[in-house]
Amino acid sequence: MLDPSSNVPIVILRDLDRTLFLPIWIGIAEAQAIALRMEGVATPRPLTHDLLLQMCQRLGGSIEKIVISDLREGTFFAEIHLAPEETKRILDARPSDAIALALRAEAPIYVRRAVLDQAQVVATALDPVDDAERIRRVLEELNPNDPGRYTM
Repeated sequence: MLDPSSNVPIVILRDLDRTLFLPIWIGIAEAQAIALRMEGVATPRPLTHDLLLQMCQRLGGSIEKIVISDLREGTFFAEIHLAPEETKRILDARPSDAIALALRAEAPIYVRRAVLDQAQVVATALDPVDDAERIRRVLEELNPNDPGRYTM
């Protein structure tokens, strides 16, 4: 979704119970890559994240999972956990790129508890209002200097 006050893209990670929402401000190109995959839009040529997944697979690896691993000085960090045939590897990545790759690989996305403890996590009770509207209301109330805020 877009930040209601700045129109900067935000990816919202949600737990399975739909009670915790983690907003991460991201770049426009990454938001487009994520949105294209979520909407099932096929592109005539592979995008960067498609290419990365193909390379990984053709080299005998797979994307095991993505972990939003850290939050330092307002910046989120992520790990791409690869499972090659012989040995597992972990790659450092921006969360937006990791998420775009996870969606293509149908890999799970996790957030470390320490990140949730520091981040601007939105905890809500279930109610009849739909998620997007509920999240939009909460985001409008956030301080622009809160952790995880994306700046250009």
